Amino acid sequence: MRSGCGRPQMSVCSAWMMGWVVILSLWISATEGMKFDQIKSLRVETEQMFYHGFENYLEHAFPEDELRPLSCQPLVRDRKNPGHAELNDVLGNYSLTLIDSLSTLAILSSSPDDGQKAWEYFQDGIKDFVRLYGDGSNGPAGQGERSRGFDMDSKVQVFETVIRGLGGLLSSHLFAVGDLPITRYSPPPAEAAYAKAWDKASFTGDKGGISWNNGFVYDGQFLRLAVDLANRILPAFYTDTGLPYPRVNLRHGVHKQPFYANSPLNADTTHGCGGRDNDVCVVSSPEVTETCSAGAGSLVLEFTVLSRLTGDGRYEELAKRAFWSVWHRRSDIGLIGAGIDAESGKWVAPFTGIGAGIDSFFEYAFKSYVLLSSGERPDYNNSSPWHILDDYFVPLSEYEHSPEAFLQVWEDSHSSIRRHLYRGEGYQHPHLIQGDIFTGATRAFWIDSLSAFFPGLLSLAGELDEAIGIHLLTTAIWNRFSGLPERWNVATGNVEGNLGWYGGRPEFIESTFYLYQATKDPWYLHVGEMVLRDIKRRCWTKCGWAGLQDVRNGELSDRMESFFLGETAKYMFLLYHPEHPLNNLDRPFVFSTEGHPLVVPRSTYSTKPQHKTRESHKNEFSGELVCPIAPSPPTFGLSSTAARPDVFHAANLARLDLMPSRGPPEGSLEQPAKDRPGVTIADLTSPTNYTFFPWTLPPELVPFNGTSSAMTIRPTLDISFPAVPGMAYGPGSLERVRDGILVKTIGGLRMSMIKDASALSAEESEFRVQVVNGVPLGKDEKVYLLREITFDVLDPGDPNFTRMRDPAMIDLVIDVLPESFNQRNDSNDGRESTTTGNGGQQEVLTTKSSADEGKDPVPVDGSESNIKDVLSSLVSSVSSLWREEVDQLNTHSPSAKKTLSTRLPIPAAVATGLGSGPLPDVDDTPLLSVTGGASQARLPWSDIYMAGDLCGQRITRDVAQSHQVLVIKRGGCTFSQKLRNIPAYPPSRNTLKLVIVVSYEEEMHIQSQQHLGPGLAAILAEPYLARPQLDETQVTTGGIPRRHLLSMVMVGGGKETYELLRRANGVGLKRRYSMRSQGVPISNLFVA
Repeated sequence: MRSGCGRPQMSVCSAWMMGWVVILSLWISATEGMKFDQIKSLRVETEQMFYHGFENYLEHAFPEDELRPLSCQPLVRDRKNPGHAELNDVLGNYSLTLIDSLSTLAILSSSPDDGQKAWEYFQDGIKDFVRLYGDGSNGPAGQGERSRGFDMDSKVQVFETVIRGLGGLLSSHLFAVGDLPITRYSPPPAEAAYAKAWDKASFTGDKGGISWNNGFVYDGQFLRLAVDLANRILPAFYTDTGLPYPRVNLRHGVHKQPFYANSPLNADTTHGCGGRDNDVCVVSSPEVTETCSAGAGSLVLEFTVLSRLTGDGRYEELAKRAFWSVWHRRSDIGLIGAGIDAESGKWVAPFTGIGAGIDSFFEYAFKSYVLLSSGERPDYNNSSPWHILDDYFVPLSEYEHSPEAFLQVWEDSHSSIRRHLYRGEGYQHPHLIQGDIFTGATRAFWIDSLSAFFPGLLSLAGELDEAIGIHLLTTAIWNRFSGLPERWNVATGNVEGNLGWYGGRPEFIESTFYLYQATKDPWYLHVGEMVLRDIKRRCWTKCGWAGLQDVRNGELSDRMESFFLGETAKYMFLLYHPEHPLNNLDRPFVFSTEGHPLVVPRSTYSTKPQHKTRESHKNEFSGELVCPIAPSPPTFGLSSTAARPDVFHAANLARLDLMPSRGPPEGSLEQPAKDRPGVTIADLTSPTNYTFFPWTLPPELVPFNGTSSAMTIRPTLDISFPAVPGMAYGPGSLERVRDGILVKTIGGLRMSMIKDASALSAEESEFRVQVVNGVPLGKDEKVYLLREITFDVLDPGDPNFTRMRDPAMIDLVIDVLPESFNQRNDSNDGRESTTTGNGGQQEVLTTKSSADEGKDPVPVDGSESNIKDVLSSLVSSVSSLWREEVDQLNTHSPSAKKTLSTRLPIPAAVATGLGSGPLPDVDDTPLLSVTGGASQARLPWSDIYMAGDLCGQRITRDVAQSHQVLVIKRGGCTFSQKLRNIPAYPPSRNTLKLVIVVSYEEEMHIQSQQHLGPGLAAILAEPYLARPQLDETQVTTGGIPRRHLLSMVMVGGGKETYELLRRANGVGLKRRYSMRSQGVPISNLFVA
């Protein structure tokens, strides 16, 4: 009894409390994510990985450019084979790995473990480099043991030399003078000021500089060397396009090896090597002038910092001009290509993507916005030897210099990429493809390893969800291959071709670092651990870190790229050092595309800016910048990424189920790296279950109730038509027009369609034709079917291909004579002028008028319009076909030349309501003939009367009986009142058939489009056009119900359209039809 009540109550209470204690302990354990000791251990391992590579480089390769880790020898330029671009573009014979590694050493100097060692290596590295190459001055100290600065006969790639050499020098200088933070390093202000100053004339007394413990005095040697290197690169920038030549010789510029005959610097050299200056160049095949968007457009960060540090704005402007020269050549859909010719400015190939040849252009668009947001650009230094070429280019505009302009480029680029290259959830898992630069059509399905940078850029720009989704797939691919193959095919799931190598590229770990900084999700710490373990297990050699020749079999390549120490190890270290000063620096600094930190120092800020400030452009950028909130972790967990419902989708697309079981460990514990273990037992372990990835992910981070969402795979439909007897089929059955494909015959036609969400409603769907007869289409491309095919061949009751008439819209088709032969239509409206603007005319159709026999043809301006509307695009596309037919006719029969009319379509809204009448019973007037050329069909109506607003006056019965078309203005009274002012008349062939109302209300929407070509105002007004509402029954002027109802339509364009109809000598109409398949609209299929 004593315990009968009390003890059971205590047990229930204790059990309840113990349950919460267990849950709370599990929650605390889970929310810890990766423990501090584990993070520290991974940071130490990363430092050891760096030192193993760097120290072996110093021992076996320095002062040459790179290390052969298998043969323990240096890797140098291929002097015997100058065309060996893979080596010679990068290796300039100036100790490349040392330059690329110094900024990593500066960052490692803030390590709480081996920071002092890194700092000593950093100081000694600068001292040794100056010993070998001089201090960049013109005096005796400028001569080094190997050369005077970069005065060496090396033909190198402009892009690689800038991002590795120039970027490495500038970043090291910024660390050395204290403009970039290093823990426990703060040089004396007076010494630092002397080292920072480019012009030291203002300093008096003994020579100053920052004294280091190794006995070296740093007084800005690397800044002077950077100027020396930049000046040797500048000859490549002087081209007619502003695009730099792809290569330059560090000693001879563009004057010899390479020799670019069209460079203004070679203007005094006659006929290349055949002129008087035979020693200038070497007889060889013509130099390649093809550069790439990334190579030309990714120089702004380095050159801007150089200009700000030296006070010479020339470098900054040349790099910005190259950037804009790429961007201004983008396609109509906002895409840039990979290869571009530096002399002509033309795209070399019509392919585009986000990877090789393009990648860093997008990166520098956004990062230039960050870097340029501080400080002001300086003017040119008139004492520079390049002053004589200052007038070669027209100066850039103030807007092109502004940070907002670069941000706008990023926003526009991202929008175009999302529209044309991004494949979302309906394609198993988000990824990006290779597309056509002009149409966006799919060209290839491979993803290259360089594109792994994109999630990092997206996270910097605040596009977190998109970044996380794309990064998931890259993580799954790495998980499958223990490395990123150079190219991987989304469609097949295999390595593309034989491009299976991995050379230690940093892009994947770079994006992992940025995403962790943005989300603090421990998932990314384990992704980094996976990369670290796999590199140590597969790439370790006794003399450094080798690349993988093939990720599938583990074959090693005998090269340690400089970027492995300059970028890969750097981002890995920063990932595991959250307290690093760079990770907490509240300043607009950036990492270059080679991973070198860059910043515009405050000491370069001007107190009196000479140029337009950032605030001056705030109205020129319309975007709203919002920093997104990181995804929230699940309840009783920490990793929002591990809990995402699409984790399995990425695994499925990467085919993780095909991952082979690993055999014996591939690594070795032999000959560890000096006093540190090269590879540990932990590095040799491998997982047995790949359901979740990365394979280093601990089970506690996997949510206990995690589920996978249903995989969305959009339905596809293929439609094929048999060959029709007597009709040609094959390649000639299609005609490429400006915004799509014109189908000229149905026989043998094959169309592949995919179902998209409707543009009007997310709940509805529509088909989109994506392939026609094997020709891929972009998302904005259209397919046009000739009307004769649609009506005469196809079965209107076919459920897979059903024709649907548009009840609301039609197209008026008019013929307009050139103004010099113009006969104005009758009108009692004297208030309108007969003149029209002649600005950027649209390319238009021309046709013969039977009333104009014997007159000479009048030329019609054919400049192309940029309007993307369906009708204007179609008119612009086929006009050349029509013009060719007319030219051939005139050529064969000169005596039969006829005055050419302009045939134009005008969108018209059909009246609705109680008083609306049916459209006239006439055949449609096609724009195209069955042969694909412009139609020569005669228009049904030729008598047109201009009646003003038709409110305060009536037209006579004679007018109604002698004119087939009546044109009136909108406004002043109701539509029904306008019709009431038309008298009754007996119908005949020549009496009134159609009333056209011209609306002026849409002019406000198109007022920014000045000097429109004929008919374009009406086309631009179509989205704002309303159907005329006739609420009353039609009656005559006497109030009697009208027996024969009048047809009314309304067109937009205001004054321009009214004047166009005044000059028309023929009017017809063309009903609009759309196509449906199985009841679903086909969004991009039109009847021409």
